[in-house]
Amino acid sequence: MTKQRLEAFSDGVLAIIITIMVLDLKAPLGADLAALRPLAPGFVSYALSFVFIGIYWNNHHHMLQAAERVNGPILWANLHLLFWLSLIPFGTAWMGHHEFSAWPVALYGVMLLFAGIAYYILARLLAAHHGKDSTLAQALGDDRKGKLSIAIYAAAIPLAFVSSALAYALYALVAVMWLYPDRRFEKALSKA
Repeated sequence: MTKQRLEAFSDGVLAIIITIMVLDLKAPLGADLAALRPLAPGFVSYALSFVFIGIYWNNHHHMLQAAERVNGPILWANLHLLFWLSLIPFGTAWMGHHEFSAWPVALYGVMLLFAGIAYYILARLLAAHHGKDSTLAQALGDDRKGKLSIAIYAAAIPLAFVSSALAYALYALVAVMWLYPDRRFEKALSKA
């Protein structure tokens, strides 16, 4: 199977996710800068989620550039990833509306954890489908940064009940780790 429909569908879903998140940001009732203060938690929550969706879109795009074809299990793994990412607007809104209380921050971490696991599964299925000597498999390597991200999410979830600010900071740390675009695929494709 070709990969074009998977890419187009994924791009569309990710665009809708970002649109849904921004629709939750409401204009303030007042016309002065002080009226923006109550909106700050929602905006901060939205900003981090926007960055995460952007990171997933960017890395998904690069990974699929290295892929030549897909199969049924890869399509399902991609849907699995999109499922967890589609929950991010809910977690974003809950976290922002309740000013980063423990349960919303922990649930947000659960969504990030399962999205990270789903991305890892998708990457491994793509690598296996293309063979261990493929450009894609070589580019993925052992994916230390992906594994570290999953470990940080897993540690941050229970930490949310001790310090939701620290848990949120760990989520932001993962985003910062991935802000620099993952060049593994570009390097591998330029060598091929």
